[in-house]
Amino acid sequence: MTGKHPSVRAKRSIFAVLSMAALCLIGPWNSAAWSQSTPPDPAVERGHKQFEQSCGFCHGPDATGARGPDLVRSPLVAHDVKGDKIGEVIRIGRADKGMPAMTIADEQILDVAAYLHARAAEALKSNRVPSAYPVEKLLVGNPEAGKTYFNGAGGCNACHSPTGDLAAIATKYPPIDLQARMLYPKGKRPVAVVTLPSGEQVKGAVVHADDFVIALRDSSGWYRSFTRDRVKVELQDPLEAHRELLDKITQAEVRNLFAYLESLK
Repeated sequence: MTGKHPSVRAKRSIFAVLSMAALCLIGPWNSAAWSQSTPPDPAVERGHKQFEQSCGFCHGPDATGARGPDLVRSPLVAHDVKGDKIGEVIRIGRADKGMPAMTIADEQILDVAAYLHARAAEALKSNRVPSAYPVEKLLVGNPEAGKTYFNGAGGCNACHSPTGDLAAIATKYPPIDLQARMLYPKGKRPVAVVTLPSGEQVKGAVVHADDFVIALRDSSGWYRSFTRDRVKVELQDPLEAHRELLDKITQAEVRNLFAYLESLK
């Protein structure tokens, strides 16, 4: 069964990419702001204390970095699920980066992971850069290395241009917003191409999708819905390259790429 009817919001398209646990890439708080926020659950409180004792000397007491990297914005934390990746790094360490292996209980690792995820989640809810947060912490990459990554391994130049869509991009957004948009661009919904039994094709931005129904808004603004067992559905994600990049990009590459974009003024 299909149905269609017009909508006054036909042109509106708001798509927030990746709920991804994360990232951790928008305006973290310092420890003073953390202590003044809504009291965390017991696991987060325990994790905060454990983190300060075991990790704070390197990553800062609020996880925003010191000798070691900022973990609030870390891809590792963003991809972690209940301590699976965080725990591995804690147990094995990273000798090449001066991080020793640590022996702590599984329960403590879960608490530390809960704390780091809470920090990342709270950062994502922020709509501003706290005055106490040093933005300089974002600008620690190498612009030339970022440019090389942009035109090479990152493949960014396949869709973007520093003289086109990214011209003077650093003047359009504050640094912390630019970094967030770099990894989590907004405004592009997945597109569905629905082929009916008659061979007719309907294409439009996805409004709803589940195992039973696919709904879209076509180019004329009509809402169309289809039962999936009666049609063929092809989904096209305009941000697929960004999704794939998140699984491959390293923290150093994030810093370098951001430094390059911040130089486009």
